[in-house]
Amino acid sequence: MKSVATLELQYAHRFYDFKGEAQYLHGHSGILTIEVEDTINKGVNMVFPCNEIKKTAWELLQNFDHALILREDDPLLPVVLEVYEKQGIKNGVPTNQMKGPAFKTELATAYPDCRLVVTKETMTTEGMIDIVYDLLKDKLNISKITFVSGVNTATEEYQVRKNLIERCPLCGISLAKNGVCPKCGYKKQ
Repeated sequence: MKSVATLELQYAHRFYDFKGEAQYLHGHSGILTIEVEDTINKGVNMVFPCNEIKKTAWELLQNFDHALILREDDPLLPVVLEVYEKQGIKNGVPTNQMKGPAFKTELATAYPDCRLVVTKETMTTEGMIDIVYDLLKDKLNISKITFVSGVNTATEEYQVRKNLIERCPLCGISLAKNGVCPKCGYKKQ
């Protein structure tokens, strides 16, 4: 069975070295759908609480919301960073509250203080799916991710590794590595 959650992301990007309209800096509203599959957790009678899927995903993915996403070789990148430095906003400002923890993977690096994500490849709907799966595959038993951005949609299905993520029998979320539920405090015996 599956639990399904959606998140909305607003972001700006461009397709560097692309011949067409997408070569210009432009913005999107994107809808990300994450499907988590596993057995029903008998304690809570669900696969995984949808609000907890959103919370788990949002912790990292909020770095993409209201952010500029550029490819690592885009010549706009150093210019943007220089302007941010001159404005005094490169290292964040007190009003920049909507940010997750910085991360660096093979596919993307998030710089939350300056609301910037740098990607290895052009940020397409397919690219976003690859990045999301890479960030969340060890936190959720993801069976499918769909990303809709403007008129573009991509989807990918994954082989689920069932029962690899231990869940709390009282509230259904993933137990921490020490066997303690971060939400309700349950301790695995």
